[in-house]
Order: sequence, then C-alpha cells, then structure tokens
Amino acid sequence: MTTLWPRIEPLLAKVQKPARYIGCEDGAQAPVHAPHKVAWLLAYPDAYEIGLPNQGLQILYEILNERADAVAERSYAPWVDMEALMRERGVPLFSVDTHRPAAEFDLLAFNLSAELVYTNLVNCIDLAGVPVRAADRGPEHLLVAAGGHCAFNPEPLADFVDLFVIGDGEEVVADITEVVREWKASGRTLGSRERVLHELALVQGVYVPSMYDVSYEGERLVAVTPRYADVPERVEKRTISDLNDWPYPKNQLVPLTEVVHDRLNVEIFRGCTRGCRFCQAGMITRPVRERSSAQVRTMVSRGLERTGYDEVSLTSLSSADYSGIEDVVGGIVNDPVCQGSVGVSLPSLRVDAYTVGIASEIAKVRRTGLTFAPEGGTWRMRQVINKLIREEDLYDAAESAFSQGWQRMKLYFLIGLPTETDEDVLGIAELARRCVSIGREHTNRVTVSTSVGGFVPKPQTPFQWFGQDTVGELSRKVNLLRDAVRRDRGVALKWHDPRATLAEGIASRGDRRLGPVIEHVWRAGGTFQEWSEHFDVRLWEDAMAAQGLSTDWYVHRHRAEDEVLPWDHLSAGLHKDFLWQDWQEALRAGGLEDCRWTPCYDCGACTGFGIEHVVAATTPPAGGSQGTGQDLGVAASSVPVAFRSGTGKRRQGAAFLTQNGVGVGA
Repeated sequence: MTTLWPRIEPLLAKVQKPARYIGCEDGAQAPVHAPHKVAWLLAYPDAYEIGLPNQGLQILYEILNERADAVAERSYAPWVDMEALMRERGVPLFSVDTHRPAAEFDLLAFNLSAELVYTNLVNCIDLAGVPVRAADRGPEHLLVAAGGHCAFNPEPLADFVDLFVIGDGEEVVADITEVVREWKASGRTLGSRERVLHELALVQGVYVPSMYDVSYEGERLVAVTPRYADVPERVEKRTISDLNDWPYPKNQLVPLTEVVHDRLNVEIFRGCTRGCRFCQAGMITRPVRERSSAQVRTMVSRGLERTGYDEVSLTSLSSADYSGIEDVVGGIVNDPVCQGSVGVSLPSLRVDAYTVGIASEIAKVRRTGLTFAPEGGTWRMRQVINKLIREEDLYDAAESAFSQGWQRMKLYFLIGLPTETDEDVLGIAELARRCVSIGREHTNRVTVSTSVGGFVPKPQTPFQWFGQDTVGELSRKVNLLRDAVRRDRGVALKWHDPRATLAEGIASRGDRRLGPVIEHVWRAGGTFQEWSEHFDVRLWEDAMAAQGLSTDWYVHRHRAEDEVLPWDHLSAGLHKDFLWQDWQEALRAGGLEDCRWTPCYDCGACTGFGIEHVVAATTPPAGGSQGTGQDLGVAASSVPVAFRSGTGKRRQGAAFLTQNGVGVGA
C-alpha cells in the first residue's frame, strides 16, 4: 500500500492545526484495499472541523466498509497553510485514514451542503492530480462524484463532476459500486470511461452531466436532453423507505481535536411536511420517515457508552415534531447509562411544538443551547413563507424555557423574503425584545441572540422563481434592524454578510455557464469562500464579468412560469405545478397546513415514490396540526406506521388557506 505519511509528517509542525490531517479517531475504520474492491475516497470540501461531524459522510463510510467488494476512506479540504506546503512539496490530496494518495482510489465523492464550497471542490480535484474538467479525464483517472442537498441543482458543477447522486445515498452507493467494480474488472480500456458513465446514468438516482446536451437561445436555457435513447429524460431522486433499516452511524467518529457539533448525533427522522416555502431541505427530503423510538433509544444508549460523550443531539429538520418526543427525551435523561448527566440537544426546534414537558425533561440535566427559527418578523410574513408560527407560540416557548432556568436563547430570521416590507423587518426586533422581557421575569441575565441572514432562493422550492434582494437592499434592512435594537440591552444582533449572500445566489440557481465562473474564482485564489476571512465578492463579480454573464439576470430577476429551469430534468419528487401554485399562494400570504394531519395536497412526494409519511402516531392530533402527537395525547407506538390522510387528488389553486391561525378550505 502506498502511504504519503513520511512526506506528510514533516509538514505538521508547520501548520496551525496538525490534528486535522492525522486521522486516528475513535471509530475510524481500518480499510484493507484489494484489486477486486472498489475504493471510495469520501471527501468533505471544507475544513476538517466542519466536515468530520457530517452525518452523511459518516453513514456512507460505514456502509461501504461493511461491503466485501468496497473500501472507503475520508478526506477533507486542507486549510490554506497546509495546501501551500502540499503544493510546494508536491504532496497530493490524501486520505486521513491511511494517508493514501487520492489518485489511487476509484471514486472521489464529495458531500455538498453549501454553494460556497464549490471552489474548494475544484481545488481538491486539482490537488488529487486529476484534470479539473471532466472532459479532460481518461480511463486512468478516478471518477468524481458528488451528492447532498446542492446536488439538486448540479449544473454549475457539471464541468467538474462526473456523476451526481440525487437523494438518499444509502442504497445507491451499492449500485454504483457494482457498476464501477465491473469497469475495474474490464481493465479500464480506452473508451471505457464513456461506457461506464453511460452505465451509471442508468442507475436510479444517478445523474451524469456528460450524458445530456444543453441548448440555449440567447440568455435563456431551452432544453436539457439525453444523448442516448436509454438515458432517462428526467432523473428521479433515490429515496429509502424505512429509516430503521439503516441504523447508522453505528460507530460515530470521535475526533482528537475540537470540531463543530462535537457530540453524539442520532437522526430521529428524515423529511418534513411543514411546507416552509423557503426551505429546500424540507422539500427535497419528503416524505417523512421516522425512526422507531426503540431504535432511537438503543442508538443513543450504545453511542454514549461507546463514545463517552456527555451530550446527544436528536437531529432532524424539526426535532420537536417527532412523535413521542417527550418520552424519547425522558428515556434518554433517565437512562442508567446517562446517569442523569447527559445533555440533550434538539436542533431545528419549532416553537409551536416546544412544550413545558420537553423543557422540564431537558432541564433535569445540563442545559444545552436553545435555538428557534421563526424566520419571519410578522405573522403576515410567516404566512407568506408558510412558517405558521404565531407570536404567542414563540412567547410560550420562551416562557417554557426561561421558567425552567435557561438564560440564553437563539433566534434565527431571514430578510429579503418575497413581499417583505420594513414593518416585517422591524417585527424581528419586536419579537426579540419581547422574548427578553419574558426572560427578565425569571432572570436578570437573559440574552436573546438574534441572527439574521439574507434569503437565497433555492431550486426545487416554491420560491425558485423569486428574484433575490440586492446587496444594497439587504444592507439597508440590516441597518434598519441595527438602529431598532441599538438600545435594547439583552438583544444581541448578528447578521450574514449580504455580499456573501450575493455569491451564494449566483451559484444557487445557475446553469452550466457558471462552470467557468467557479473555475475563474478558484484560479484567482478563491477557496474557503464560506469563511469570512477568505471571502472576496470581487472575485465573483470579476468572474461573472469575464464570462460576459449578468449577475442581475442570474440572481435578482423573477422567473416566469414557463421558463425552463436548469434543474427541471431532475426530480425531487415534487410536481412543478404544485410548487408554482404554492408560489402564487405565497404572494397572497396564504398558509398551507402540515399535510400529515390534513387532506393530501398531492405534492408528489408520496404518490411518486409509492411510500407514505411514516410516523409513530397512528391517529392525527385533535384540533389540527399544531404540536406533536405526544403533546396532544396521541398514543405512540415503538414501531412506526404509515399514515396519510386524503385522496391524493390534486388540489387546484389555494389548497389550504390560513386566516388568523385557523385552517379554512379554499
């Protein structure tokens, strides 16, 4: 086996954080390579401390290493100091498990969770010693793959990536492995790269850009068409139906150095039916699939015992929506393994599902941070974005938390949303101010950290047609908020750089013409653009100008209903007319209730994949969709069951309006 360790070790004394590159974590695999095995290098295109906790990468890492015909190792984007030394000494990208050169693997597979890492992806390909453009690679080169949420618009990276996985990766990696194994066995002869990419394009959930031709008329994209008759016109996402079949990671990695989210993470369910119109994750991961409460408790107990962590995070898009969440939290807190000393974190909390019961259970042990995301500053704005949280919901959640001894709360909001007014923006200040007032009824040390980010419309959502706010307009709204809370002791305001929001917007809804832009930014030194100390908006502006592309056309204009979008040939399982109708409903400030407990809206997620929402509650909560089944006295079983109401017929126009918090059939 080739190892670069003798060349890497001398560099470690010269970099800031050498532990990023040594591996040796508790839970790390001991992969054994062999000619008959397909070798995967799973890469996260960001710094080690960001990438190590990523659950998607860890899950695939274990699944692949359990196979007899595959082996998987990990790599992360080297920080700028290490990269400089690697290029100076001729050290290529390597795995952290065995320090094997990237070029000796069969696949280099990236997890993409944010657009501003695109230049890091190109940099890693180059460091691997592989031509950065897919068209320049031969049969001797590895295959470059990518997956994750950003893969639902892969076109900006089509020049660099050979294949994209659309949707869940647990099953599809097996299919890819089998195709690549046969390619290896054939000897990877001249011309075989085209053939193997053709075979991969036939795997459900795999999109191969080189198998499709793209045509334009002026600025407009006209069509994306397959080059072969057997290649699908529309690539359907891959969806696993039962989360209980995939209890991963079984051996979560425990790092030797500080990383973000350094705790035991257990995914309790996947998908979301709340229908927040801005949220790409909630749209593309439908339908809801809950892990059984028994399996959750087992994964937590075994994970804590093995890792020694004193905090567990129950992860999902809306953790308090999990059926029977209070019982699960209580079971963890009172588990003998925890000995009453394990903190429980519920990320992505919805304030309308957060109860005194949850707060009291968590308060029995060390209190972790509480984070809520109202997103909009007024009820009207939250109806537009379909985040149907009333002011009373937030204030009740604040009362529950502060009365149980919490002193700090984080609130997340978006600005630059469709139809937003200054009144909506100033409503953010009022909500934060009121939460501080509630907290001071219980403590004099209350802090409400209020974070504000500029909204970037995402593909496969109802807001994919919306024209994003300019940098000047976002900056004006930030200043409006700063002035509003300047004298409010207890409100700590933070905001995302509007210039970074612009760069994200360029990449988010771009087509293949963005490939040269990304390469231009990379060649100009623009790596780690998601880090404020390295971000430079001028690189993006210069790159757009150099390619003769209009930032305003890509970012700030509204799209028409009949416009061909760069991702229309990829299916997230949602009907395009459903998304358009929901976009029109947003402009009328109409809300759409949670479809788990209302008649089906036929978005396509269930009917298109032959599976339904899988929840642990067997009956819907009385009185509507607010709160979890457990909150409202619904019996919860330890084994999830399928539940879906309605006929599955398409509802035309306004599917379900909400007026003053009451659902009204339209």
